Amino acid sequence: MDPDQSQKPKVLKEIQQNFTEKGTTVAWCNRQEKSIAEQKLLDVVTHNMQSAYNLVEWVSTLPENRRMVRLGSNQIPMATEPNWRYLWDDPTNVRVLEAGFAKIGELAKSRDVRISFHPGQFCVLASDKPDVVERSIDEFEYHANMARWMGYGQQWQDMKINVHISGRQGAEGVIKALPRLSPEALNTITIENDEMCWGLDESLKLKDHVALVLDIHHHWIRDEEYIQPQDDRVKAVIDSWRGVRPAMHYSYSRDEHLPDTDNTHVGMHDIVGLLEQGRKKQKLRAHSDYYPNKDANLWALSFIDQFDIQCEAKAKNLASEQLYNLYQQTVNSGV
Repeated sequence: MDPDQSQKPKVLKEIQQNFTEKGTTVAWCNRQEKSIAEQKLLDVVTHNMQSAYNLVEWVSTLPENRRMVRLGSNQIPMATEPNWRYLWDDPTNVRVLEAGFAKIGELAKSRDVRISFHPGQFCVLASDKPDVVERSIDEFEYHANMARWMGYGQQWQDMKINVHISGRQGAEGVIKALPRLSPEALNTITIENDEMCWGLDESLKLKDHVALVLDIHHHWIRDEEYIQPQDDRVKAVIDSWRGVRPAMHYSYSRDEHLPDTDNTHVGMHDIVGLLEQGRKKQKLRAHSDYYPNKDANLWALSFIDQFDIQCEAKAKNLASEQLYNLYQQTVNSGV
């Protein structure tokens, strides 16, 4: 997002579209002549690869502690859609993809930018429905293909592709799915504790199989506590990365679901008290645009010595900069 969000929407769109993926829909493609739809898809992918390159290049100009970026999952529209995936299986198009993504990977590695993917919540490896697991593996391998083309997946956690621990089978279901993944997928998969279903304790059953992503907001919602960096469970999460610096997620609840009506945003919210007041976890899970609560932000930053903190806020890089500036203040003040 451009730092000056006061600009006219048209101006912002022109600026930001150079860093943002485009897309189309199955319905639109199905209404067109086949050649027109194919060209549209090819044009979209050409734009997306360039915008991903632009985004990585921009992130590489940030301070070293902020050189981390999550690329969108829709880089290749219809990549796993049954009626259109043939386009991306075509050897000529595969060579285009290989070349385009290789440029992105080479840039990221040369500029020390940490890249990740986060497949959508419909990617449910632990489902008790075999057809859902099949489609989820297909979707995950689509992301692994992009990682492979960028030159990742060759070593343990040289890049992360993160999914929630979801599905009725929990950790057991994930363990059963792992042997079906490609070597690149196995090297890049991370499992994140969920805010409503399977929590950190279930994730920890996977610590000897995959790297674990700790989402501290999810844990606050599901397990109703502010987990601390010195917690033994946090140590187990770190150990799951096998020497690679771990990544964690941080988000904050939206203002309209919290009692800070005067916008003071001070103090750590007691979730048990919020629930007793009638507030719902389903609402509290929604991510805020920014990080308005300094005390909560300092809690998140207490993990910085052990984790890279990936900011999950709607204002994206602007929220990340906000948290980074607070971090710099604490460093300079010696807090």
